[in-house]
Amino acid sequence: MVPAPYHQQGLKSPSRTSLRTYILFFSILVSFVSFAVVFSITTIVYQNSIENNAHWVAKELSHQISHAIPLLMAKGWSRDELIHYHTNPHPNSPTSYSIQIYRTRIVETMYGRSDLPPDPLVEQACATGATMEAKQALAFDTIYPLAATEVCIGCHKNARRGEVLGALKIRQNIEPMVRDAGKKLFGFFLFLSPVPILLAGFIARRANDRISRSISHLQEKMVDINNVQDLTRLELTGIQPSFAEFDRVFAEIDTLVKRIRGVSIDKDTLEFQIQILEKFIITSEVLRDWKEHVSSLLLEINRVIDAYALFCIFQVEEERYDIEIFWRSRPSESARERFEQIVLRDIREKNPKLAALPDLQFTHTVADHDGPILEVGDTGINLQTKSLVLQLPQIGGMVGIGVQCEQMRDTIRTLVIDSVLTTLLNVVGSIKAIDKYTRDLEYFATRDPLTNLYNQRAFWDLIGYEIGRAERYHYTFSLLVMDLDNFKNINDHHGHTVGDRYLAAFAVQVAESLRKGDIFARYGGDEFAVILPDADEEHAFLAANRIREVIEELCIITSDGSKAKCTASIGLAVYPIHARNEKDLFFFADNMTYRAKGAGKNRVILPAEYDLIEVFRETGEKARLVMAAIEENRVIPYFQPIAPLRAGLPESCEVLCRIETAEGVVAASEFIEIAENLGVVGKLDFILMEKAFMKAREENYQGNLFINLSPKTMIIDEFITGMTRLTNEYGIEHGRVVFELTERETVKNLSLLEKFVRELKHQGFKFAIDDFGSGFSSFHYIRSFPIDYVKIEGVFVRNMLNDYRDMAFVKTLTTLAREFRIDTIAEYIESEEILDAVRELGIDYAQGYHVGHPSPTFSAAPPFE
Repeated sequence: MVPAPYHQQGLKSPSRTSLRTYILFFSILVSFVSFAVVFSITTIVYQNSIENNAHWVAKELSHQISHAIPLLMAKGWSRDELIHYHTNPHPNSPTSYSIQIYRTRIVETMYGRSDLPPDPLVEQACATGATMEAKQALAFDTIYPLAATEVCIGCHKNARRGEVLGALKIRQNIEPMVRDAGKKLFGFFLFLSPVPILLAGFIARRANDRISRSISHLQEKMVDINNVQDLTRLELTGIQPSFAEFDRVFAEIDTLVKRIRGVSIDKDTLEFQIQILEKFIITSEVLRDWKEHVSSLLLEINRVIDAYALFCIFQVEEERYDIEIFWRSRPSESARERFEQIVLRDIREKNPKLAALPDLQFTHTVADHDGPILEVGDTGINLQTKSLVLQLPQIGGMVGIGVQCEQMRDTIRTLVIDSVLTTLLNVVGSIKAIDKYTRDLEYFATRDPLTNLYNQRAFWDLIGYEIGRAERYHYTFSLLVMDLDNFKNINDHHGHTVGDRYLAAFAVQVAESLRKGDIFARYGGDEFAVILPDADEEHAFLAANRIREVIEELCIITSDGSKAKCTASIGLAVYPIHARNEKDLFFFADNMTYRAKGAGKNRVILPAEYDLIEVFRETGEKARLVMAAIEENRVIPYFQPIAPLRAGLPESCEVLCRIETAEGVVAASEFIEIAENLGVVGKLDFILMEKAFMKAREENYQGNLFINLSPKTMIIDEFITGMTRLTNEYGIEHGRVVFELTERETVKNLSLLEKFVRELKHQGFKFAIDDFGSGFSSFHYIRSFPIDYVKIEGVFVRNMLNDYRDMAFVKTLTTLAREFRIDTIAEYIESEEILDAVRELGIDYAQGYHVGHPSPTFSAAPPFE
């Protein structure tokens, strides 16, 4: 409703300037501003004219005097007579001027000095022979040099023709003339000043009358508007403002009224829209089944409008689209077929991409099976169907949505339905998307995304469940643990994409060779497990060999036409013969897998009677060995020299972990995996580093210390703090400590490694990549991380003299490291010939048994420079 005017509300009208006052004020303001501008411009123009005239007068007067001086002086006139003769004969004239004649030394020699004070500008004119000008306020000085002529030389015997004998200074004062003109102009403009004021008042009155009349008419029209219906009946055709600008404004207002008349929505229509939109709230309950919710949504919509059907278009695959049609109640066969045709035609008209596809797949869902059969004629379906079809799929794969209802015949409600469809498109798409994401989350919580096999988490649940069943029903089942042999070579030589393709094909082929009830899981990267319910050792062995043969025949053709193949080592364990809980059962089968690898790979190991005791005995002994070594501080460092191959490089050695026992010294390869499983590898590393630093201080070793780090050390929060404490305590410079990281581990912990390396690098420590060149992503690591050294994979170095490919590989890695300004270390230097070869390639360091064996003391390598 339009509020009543202030005087009708009993309120005092706020202070506002009237249009007449506004026009009058600015008209007067413009008049006075114009007066000031014209007066200023006239004064400036007049003054410039006087100045120009003064310059002309000075020039003419100087010519007259300069020509008269020789003639008059030849007649005997004195200097004062000349000045008096040419002085302004009219002293009351607005413009007055004065003349002074200055002498130079040539004249002063004969006639003496004049009584005129020195003038720098006159001296400059006499010296240069050029005319000089100067201005002070409204007074102008013009100085003309007087050069000697033939006539002058007759009197001035000491002068030569052209020499300056003096200067003529003419001063003109135009201030009286300018002041007199300003008074006259000001009086004239002041006399005319009432004229613009009167004109401004007249214009303001005329303009205000014409504008006020039009505004009053518009105000009368607006006062009568109290609701949307009154606004739609507003007519402005009778108002004629008489100004072109106001004509356009009133025409636009009239156009706006017509538009409002076409789109205005009354209160009932808004309530109708709100009631529908309230049905579109997504809660946790509606996510159980999206089709069921859309069906209930259709029934809820029918409480507000009479809607027969609702349809949705989804993109299922790249070239596959499905249409879901939801009916309020069961449709007749004819209505169903006719509605499909109309929907198909409608969406293909609105989306050209769908027009090129074959017949789309329709799915029908009935919301109320007990309702009456729907009979809708062709005309009704055509006129009452409203759809929204997009060019690209939105959330949930939604491409379009539509509704069929009687309200389509109402123009206003059709607009409401348009907005409802847009909202419904998002709601239904969101419900379907959330439903799909929920199912995916449930699926991938137990499945491996690459192979669709059970993941490690599901495997432990299923094997525990199988043990429970076996205990209840007293039957035997078997567990197979398989590890792919040399799968890393596929990733290294063909890339991880080919490796993923192989794993996916491997999962499919192995699954087809299993029984329907067998459980197949991906335990790790290239490690898999199979639970064989109700299978004894013999059945498990046959199944394992069948799997091995399938894997042996499996082959992936790469893009370059080569073949990617692999084999598998398979270990076997039987419940309850080999273990009575899931952890021990898996551990036993896994140990058999390692034995299969040690026996030559591509085989199945059937456990012998002594294996059960041996496996758990060895594991228990090693675990006790590690824990006792930590508690009794029997961890000792061994040092293997790393020899520099050129002058100027620092001495270095690698720190190796050993455990001292009564039987001798145990190498790290015997216990490091057990230490990682026990979670004490971090303690081992700290004990080792502390003893190595202590030994370096005792023996005053000044070389670099290469230290191998377990990947699990990276996740210890106190590592950097502890490392800094140890180096400070034993006086070890941070730049002498080089941490070795194997490339295989950087693949698994790339983001963690980056943070770890940069934090330690900031402290001044150095880093080396061990086994460099063994992985497919070698180039990525040296490009991404601040690496100081690379240890070239010893397999290539050891065989480089016998295989040109290994030689080429070592050359390439050496060149690459040199370009990145990274020092190179060749491992597996076991002969003088290999040492000479790596030296010729320009490798910086050598390490191997030919250089020096690991020892409990620092032993310097022989000089190889």
